[in-house]
Amino acid sequence: MRPRLALVPGEPAGVGPELCIRAMHRLHDADIVVFGDRDALSQAADRIGLPVSFADAGAVVAAPGTIRIIDIPNAAPATPGTPDPRNAAAVISALEGAAAACIAGTFDGLVTGPVHKASINAGGIAYTGTTGLLARHAGREVVMMLANDIVRVALATIHLPLREVADAITPAGLERTLRITHAALREDFGIAAPVIAVLGLNPHAGEAGHLGREEIEVIEPVLERLRGEGMALNGPLPADTAFLPAKLEGFDAVLAMYHDQGLPVLKYSGFERAVNLTLGLPYPRVAVDHGTALDLAGKGTADPSSLLAAIDTCTQLARQRQGAHRGITP
Repeated sequence: MRPRLALVPGEPAGVGPELCIRAMHRLHDADIVVFGDRDALSQAADRIGLPVSFADAGAVVAAPGTIRIIDIPNAAPATPGTPDPRNAAAVISALEGAAAACIAGTFDGLVTGPVHKASINAGGIAYTGTTGLLARHAGREVVMMLANDIVRVALATIHLPLREVADAITPAGLERTLRITHAALREDFGIAAPVIAVLGLNPHAGEAGHLGREEIEVIEPVLERLRGEGMALNGPLPADTAFLPAKLEGFDAVLAMYHDQGLPVLKYSGFERAVNLTLGLPYPRVAVDHGTALDLAGKGTADPSSLLAAIDTCTQLARQRQGAHRGITP
């Protein structure tokens, strides 16, 4: 069966709607339904000169340029480059509606475009990010992973000031992150025996305690315990050499201790095809690895590569789960 994906364009004043239009002019190996404002999509199509037509969510669609849609109207017209807090509720409604449909089994995966955090908060909705929103909605502990064709990087901590990172890395939190990452590599990526490289927190992975003791007191004991259960965990490794190509060939994923320890390498190695995954949800969720790009909105020059990669990746993950449920390998 072709996977069924829900697609949320994100901030209507950003590049999300026009990227969605470009994506819907391509053929995909999945049936896609957009959760968003029909008028905003139509106006984006007019601005970039790509004709579109709309169909109900259950319609049979074969031709590129026809968009199956669940219309979630904005409260105010979208102006490219200028987010309107009045539209915050519609953005959140689209995300929650698509997530609920995935949990209900109507869809096999969720693809999300870029969202403008400041505009949503200005609209009176407390919002720290879509990853957290979806985790709370599903009642699950999750892990953020970014991936491209070269490397997968999971994060032990995400958006924290650097001075708070060390205290945030706890044995319980690190074990939970590794368990979720290991399970996702098996279940979603179909890797029977994943090998995970675990980075140290300090330079040179602490250099035997001379540059910090987090490796000795926190990280290594967790790794030893999980190795005893059969997990293949390499580390703690010095971050400055763990990403060398020869070493990456032996790893299925890298666990970085904080945001800027792992993500600059991933983005340098292939930003255009990078995607953001939320591991641990009851459905695959893949997002673009870029922001709303307000400076490009409405100009028709935004690159859809990350959204196309997100659709491709979500399709693969959904198909893997379908195959697992049927007891076969896709």
